[in-house]
Amino acid sequence: MAKQPAADAAKTITVEQIGSPIRREAKQRQTLVGLKLNKLHRTSTLEDTPAVRGMIEKVKHLVRVVDGQ
Repeated sequence: MAKQPAADAAKTITVEQIGSPIRREAKQRQTLVGLKLNKLHRTSTLEDTPAVRGMIEKVKHLVRVVDGQ
């Protein structure tokens, strides 16, 4: 059997923070920290997993997906 290419295991997604966490619920602020974002226009490259996709969906009004490879 052939092994799967390593590229499948290393899929990443890059997100940028476009909204401020000021006056947001604490859970939304914690989600931004979990995404390694804490200031406007910062970007973070993360592994593309269902958990990360769920976090992005939770704060979709504060972030945008820059690149999803």
